[in-house]
Amino acid sequence: MAIERKIEKLPHAEVAIEVTLPWEEWKNFILPATEELSKDMQVPGFRAGKVPRHVVEQKFGQNAVLERAAEKAIQKTHEKIIEEEKLDAIGSPKAEILKLAEGNELCYRVVTAVVPTVKLGEWSAAVKKVNAEFAAKPVTVTDEEADEEIKKVASSRAKLVTVNRAAAQGDSVLVDFVVKRNGVPIENGTGQNHPLVLGQNVFIPGFEEAVVGMNAGESKDIELSFPTEYHAKDLAGKPATFSVKLNLVQERSVPELNDEFAKSLGQFDNFGTLRNSVREGMTEERQHEQREKRRNAIVDVLVEKSEIDLPEVLVHQEIHRMIDEFKLQVQSMGMTFEQYLTGIKKTAADLEHDWEPQAEKRVKASLILEHLVTDQSIEIPQEELEEEMNKTLQRFKKVKHVEKDLDMQRLYTYTRSVLANQKLLEQLEKM
Repeated sequence: MAIERKIEKLPHAEVAIEVTLPWEEWKNFILPATEELSKDMQVPGFRAGKVPRHVVEQKFGQNAVLERAAEKAIQKTHEKIIEEEKLDAIGSPKAEILKLAEGNELCYRVVTAVVPTVKLGEWSAAVKKVNAEFAAKPVTVTDEEADEEIKKVASSRAKLVTVNRAAAQGDSVLVDFVVKRNGVPIENGTGQNHPLVLGQNVFIPGFEEAVVGMNAGESKDIELSFPTEYHAKDLAGKPATFSVKLNLVQERSVPELNDEFAKSLGQFDNFGTLRNSVREGMTEERQHEQREKRRNAIVDVLVEKSEIDLPEVLVHQEIHRMIDEFKLQVQSMGMTFEQYLTGIKKTAADLEHDWEPQAEKRVKASLILEHLVTDQSIEIPQEELEEEMNKTLQRFKKVKHVEKDLDMQRLYTYTRSVLANQKLLEQLEKM
């Protein structure tokens, strides 16, 4: 028998389904509900799960069995309706019982989010414009830029000689320091034998300049202000006292950029081949960056040309995914997520609110790409898909306990989606 239902489309890609079940249909859930409620009850003379209904209701309340039966009926019939109506439901449905009485029909209303419809305006001209703009900016690497990279390699191979003189620009030094605000050391504001190369400007602006001229064993206080864009917002732009002691001064002897240096790296005959190799590597890296920028720009114009009424559940899922990813980044920097929040004086709820626009954009981009993959008939050959999955499985083998927990169907779907998106973007780049 067909289930009586009324379906109403709601804003934000939600659907309301109002269902009426005759008593003859849903009374069959009474016995399973009674057994489920009584499975942990211990009543003399009765086996667990076989306690009479009236005894169960004495413990849980008069309507307990009916309510549990209604829950089971709703779950079963809702799943059937979703399948029959071919609704692409997402998230957890919200159910409300409208009418519940023994011997009578059961009426309920369920609101569920569905995958939203993607409406794309005329987008091809916008994509072609992006491609033209990037084509007008070809990637180049000059000899001077390649030499700057080589200088960094040479600098990392500098020989260090301890000297008995005042520190100068270019020297390697070891310093102890304590950072104070109003005479009180700040959290994580101390260091011992901290290495610096004077002139590289990796410390607070003004600090390295103040160390120049100091001798080993000398101490002094330096009055500086944190940059206005400092990552710890409670310190940004604020003055502080840096108590510093210079422990060691070493002169750095950097190799000259010549054929001898190139040969010392073990794979180059002369400086020219070294420069060419570095230039090729830099070119490849910049081309990769350019490709990512182009693809991001293409996705941006597609989002601009789209109309998508997003359900809240998709945005919230994306926000939580972003926060989980960010927690891993924070942990890799040696701090907890809570410490990070304390440092920026925000709560997790503040972060969720701040990231909502970005999450909406990411969800729209994902839906648009999925839509275009279908629209453009993008197919991934089975052998290509299997090859990529095998690469992923090989990487997971290196992580204990991960491989056995893998959901192969999810991995298949995810890998296919990634490859299809890549192929789609390659196609869009050629327009």
